[in-house]
Amino acid sequence: MKQNGNGNIDSSDLTASRRGIIALIESFIQNILQVKKTLFGLSISALVLAPLAIALSVFLVQDPSFFAVIEMENEFGLVLSILLGAIIFVSSLWLIAGVKQYRSISSWNKRYREYVKDKENINRKLALSQQQNQDFDQGHSDIGLDDDDNNA
Repeated sequence: MKQNGNGNIDSSDLTASRRGIIALIESFIQNILQVKKTLFGLSISALVLAPLAIALSVFLVQDPSFFAVIEMENEFGLVLSILLGAIIFVSSLWLIAGVKQYRSISSWNKRYREYVKDKENINRKLALSQQQNQDFDQGHSDIGLDDDDNNA
């Protein structure tokens, strides 16, 4: 950053630095939005596929021929029972995680909308402030109060 003759930092360099930081933050937020879309898809799949897996497993366990298979095929029946139990357990965990993730994404959406609204308000205020400063500076130059004129 450059310093002017008074030892102060040049405002154009400061403005450029602030814009760079804001651009970096905006880029980070855009990347987070992409991740959010992926997580939203995962939570929806959990909310759809987990109950489907649980329902199919429960249907198989309740079918009378299931017990016949377990009795006829000792090892296979045991492995099948363990796998169906694992499917029910893992699908239940997946369903719970999907519900929690969906709630988290929903609350994040609310906070993001508030952020965008606040950002727009700040940008509007900054634009108005810059316009007022330009009008003020132009008013001083019109009546001959520029620093350059006073220092000559």
